[in-house]
Amino acid sequence: MEVLTLVALVAGSAVVAGLARRTPVPAPLLLVAAGLLAAYVPGVPTYALDPHIVLPLLLPPLLHTAAVDSSYLDLRANIRPIALLSVGYVLFATLVVGYAAYLLVPGLSLPVALVLGAVIAPPDAVAATAIARKLGLPNRITTILQGESLVNDATAITAYKVALAAVVGVGAGWAGGIAEFLLASVGGVGVGLLLMVPIHHLRTRLKEPLLQNTLSLLIPFVAYAAAERVHASGVLAVVVVALYIGHRNWQVDFATRLQEEAVWRMVAFILESVVFALIGLQLPVVLKGLGEYEGMVAAWYAVAVFVMVVVARFLWVFPATFVPRWLSARVRSREPETDWRAPVIVGWAGMRGVVSLAIAFSVPMSVPHRNLILFLTFTTVIGTLVVQGLTLPPLIRVLRLPPRDLHAETLAEAQAQSEASRAAEERLAELLEDPANSLPGPLADRLRTVMERRRNAVWERLGEVNPITGESADDVYRRLAREMIEAEREVFVTLRDRRRIDDEMLRALLRRLDLEEAAAYREEA
Repeated sequence: MEVLTLVALVAGSAVVAGLARRTPVPAPLLLVAAGLLAAYVPGVPTYALDPHIVLPLLLPPLLHTAAVDSSYLDLRANIRPIALLSVGYVLFATLVVGYAAYLLVPGLSLPVALVLGAVIAPPDAVAATAIARKLGLPNRITTILQGESLVNDATAITAYKVALAAVVGVGAGWAGGIAEFLLASVGGVGVGLLLMVPIHHLRTRLKEPLLQNTLSLLIPFVAYAAAERVHASGVLAVVVVALYIGHRNWQVDFATRLQEEAVWRMVAFILESVVFALIGLQLPVVLKGLGEYEGMVAAWYAVAVFVMVVVARFLWVFPATFVPRWLSARVRSREPETDWRAPVIVGWAGMRGVVSLAIAFSVPMSVPHRNLILFLTFTTVIGTLVVQGLTLPPLIRVLRLPPRDLHAETLAEAQAQSEASRAAEERLAELLEDPANSLPGPLADRLRTVMERRRNAVWERLGEVNPITGESADDVYRRLAREMIEAEREVFVTLRDRRRIDDEMLRALLRRLDLEEAAAYREEA
């Protein structure tokens, strides 16, 4: 791919994703639609998905960002439904969709049909997290969808390899398939467990933020490559390492955390935008190779497979939700009560994405009906993203799921801050008793004032709001603080322009203000 072509893809995707933030439509849907339209604009080059780029170069950082931002404790608390979806459902969908395609398409052998089933079995990690964030789903549903999307790619890729081996005549039967699945899953987790401690230890020992961020960018690729080297699941290795890093991110110094957050937000924004735009741009490539399957026959196959994908998810989600609760008192005691609305949302939130397309493009040319596999994968991905993605928000509104209790969350935050502030007060008193820590009275009072400000900030969000602006006292405080910082910034620039300070000093002064403003922004977020 030429440099200008790649730049145009990234720039165009970023523009569309930026515009999507001004609309109620999730960015993935607009990006896919823009890709579909752009695919037939004269002068737009052909962008063919290369699985050798998507799987090892795009998937690891996307999984890393999703896993680092996930809660290890929440995922562990919901391990049963996550495992049932990420492993059980993917295998179930592979068999059900594959067998349905075998019955539907004349001349399609069962092993080839199972290849198709494995390709379109996993819901997409990027689509699930992007749309869940946009919709503000209840915490438990969001955790389950995120946990599923972190692991299911590994299950699908392994199932695909087993089915493909059967197609090309090198399969070892059920025993060989189970052995390969165990090698991929146990090996991937094992590689992640081996890497996570030394990688995190290195992160905490590096004192230069630039080196720490360079290491941060390399981590998902190192974990993925190391696992794939021993024929284990690179996906699981990336997820295990990222969950450990995210859980212990507090042990890294603040400068690294600030830079990492900014860097990874940019990386995730660019990659997510490009991935969804690429999905739409595949239309000419897929249609060009469709061959004998054309017109209404191909459309009928596409609709039938899409419906089967949707139905298979509901056939799995409802029993997986309620049967364990009926059979086990332990499950009932450990997990919160749920009704039929939650599995409806989980069942409908099964959007497919770029991983399915990348696996489909990796199917060898010698596999019979390869073009049909590509076409049905593409139509299923587009169908789930458009149909389910567009209807999920109104479905959530109709079902009236209980929203997040923001008041309770703010109250818990305030109580946590209050306990932390008491500990800080006690520590400050101990430190000031030591003559080595003697401070003038005003400076000691300033430390106490800053601590008191942090303690009161959260409580103020629970108080009355400004009748004119609708802001809480804490909101007004932060806004005024930012205005003061902006006034200082303008003075520093003016002094530089008048040659009273040089550019090096200006950068030092602005960095100090930037850190203060970043702290205010993080409090607000």
